[in-house]
Amino acid sequence: MPGMKNTAKEHFKINILAALFAVTAFLLCSCGSSDKNAEPDQYVPKETAAITEDAVPKSMPAGGSGGSWMPEFRSSSFDSSAAEGNDEAMVDLSSVGEGYVAVHCAPTDTKIKFQVIKGDLTVTYTVVTGKDQVFPLQSGSGHYTFRVMKNITDKKYAELYKCEADVTIADEFDPFLRPNQYADYTQDSECVKFAGTLAGSAGSKQEFIAGVYDYIVSNVTYDQEKAATVQAGYLPVPDDTLRTKKGICFDYASLAASMLRSQGIPTQIIFGYVSPNDVYHAWNKFYTEEGGWQLVEFKVNGGDWNRIDLTFYAGNAGSDFIGDGSNYLEAYVF
Repeated sequence: MPGMKNTAKEHFKINILAALFAVTAFLLCSCGSSDKNAEPDQYVPKETAAITEDAVPKSMPAGGSGGSWMPEFRSSSFDSSAAEGNDEAMVDLSSVGEGYVAVHCAPTDTKIKFQVIKGDLTVTYTVVTGKDQVFPLQSGSGHYTFRVMKNITDKKYAELYKCEADVTIADEFDPFLRPNQYADYTQDSECVKFAGTLAGSAGSKQEFIAGVYDYIVSNVTYDQEKAATVQAGYLPVPDDTLRTKKGICFDYASLAASMLRSQGIPTQIIFGYVSPNDVYHAWNKFYTEEGGWQLVEFKVNGGDWNRIDLTFYAGNAGSDFIGDGSNYLEAYVF
């Protein structure tokens, strides 16, 4: 691609010979369970259904401001004045048209879940109580039911609050352009400031995405100890990943999404399985109108969502795990 920095270009193409070496055993074993029946609590409950193709936007909105490709920052927040509920749980539906719902639950030692339901799809999240929480409406426009659930015994939950809404999302990319529980950042976050620096020196969206890719792959290493000790309900902090330059696959995906979204690149966080070992894993997809790069053995296509697996690239994963993308089984999209 004309104008792309040499380092970014080299990393983005990746040496095919290096990619033939297998990823180290600790990376594959620690990133996730190979048991499809195991409940991945640190991400989302196993009963969460897969996102269908109908949920994937097919067109890129006209955007940007100030005569450049860099758009205005899209934020998300909990508005207490607009929220409804009770002493234990409040739900803010005032921004559903912008692709998200916000929740605040009173501090408690009891586990709280939040369900986002549309048709046959129920997405269940673990709520961090005492803190404003944002959750994406990744299934697009339609009728939604929202439920706040409180653990009463073992794995049984009782409903604390329920509400419904007919949602029309003006920009179908909005759920993937704003902060949420899995990509938790603000305009003042260090990762956002750093992304702004990369974007400011890039001549195009392509060059900016390449710069983010190049930086994360070159600087963030896989954290074996964290992978071995991570607890259910773990949520990444993108600034911590940027500062420590260490993380597990969830951290890689969250940092990439935060940096790219903050500069107007629609980015999804994907959870699913990667064969041949059925590794439970996290990666990203981003949307661009322009194509032209090579990612190992598959091309980045313009006008479509494109996979980017920073964990495996950083670890020089073998082509058996990256390949042409056909070995990736998507389960959850955020």
